[in-house]
Amino acid sequence: MPMHDHFRPPVFGQSARESFHAGWAVAIRNDLNRRLPERFLAEVKIHLGTAVEADVAEFEKAGTVQSANGSPENGGGGVATAVAAVTYSPPATRLSMAIDVPPELTVQIWDLERDRRLAAVLELVSPANKDCPASRQVFAAKVAGYLGVGAGVVVADLVTIKHFNPHDELIQMTRQPDALRMPDGTTTYVVAYRPVRREGENVADIWPHPLAVGQPLPAVPLSLRGYGCVRLDLEETYTEACGWARIG
Repeated sequence: MPMHDHFRPPVFGQSARESFHAGWAVAIRNDLNRRLPERFLAEVKIHLGTAVEADVAEFEKAGTVQSANGSPENGGGGVATAVAAVTYSPPATRLSMAIDVPPELTVQIWDLERDRRLAAVLELVSPANKDCPASRQVFAAKVAGYLGVGAGVVVADLVTIKHFNPHDELIQMTRQPDALRMPDGTTTYVVAYRPVRREGENVADIWPHPLAVGQPLPAVPLSLRGYGCVRLDLEETYTEACGWARIG
C-alpha cells in the first residue's frame, strides 16, 4: 500500500493520526514477536500526554511534603503508613525551569537473556518532535543516547506538516559530516542505524530512505544489540494498520 498523508484530507478526519500510529506500532510489535528469536521481546510504549511517566520521574503536588518515613503529609489528617526506606527532603528552592516532555510512540525490543537489556528501538516521529528547535534537539539526543549504549534504532517520520528533519538534527548535533544528511528537501523518511565497533572505533552504519506520499515504505535492517540484524518490513505492517483503520 502506498504511503498516505495522515495530516491532510481525505485521510485526515477519517482516521485520527494518533490512533493510526498506535495501531501501526502494535502491528510492528506483533510482526516482530512472530519473527524475533526467543530471547527478544518487542513491546509498545505509548506516551501522548504532557506529563512525565511515573517510571521516569514523580511530580510532586504543590504544598505536599514527605514525612520522615516517606509517606505524604499535606495536613489532611491521613494516617501515615510506615515504609522501609526513609525519604530525603531536599532544602527549599525558588528556582524552577520549564522542561520539554514530547509525545512518545516507540516499539522497544528487549533482550530477555540479558536481564531485559534494551536491544533496539523503533521511533515513530510525531509533529511535536519536529515542532521547535528544543523538541528536535531532545529527539536527536534520545536517538544518540540509544546508539551510545549499542541499541539499534529505526526512525520512521511520516509527518508531512512540519518541514524539518530530525535525522539532520542528529547529524548536526553530533558534528558529523554534511554528507551524512538527507537529500535537500527531505521531510519524510525512514532511517535505520546500526551501532558497531569497526577497526577500533565506534561507528553507526546508516540506511536512509526518503519517503513520498503515494510511494511504498521500505524494508530496513533492525539491529539487535549483541545479536545481529533482522528484517523490518514497514510496508507489510503499514498495510495491516491501514486495514484496521479502514484507510483504503
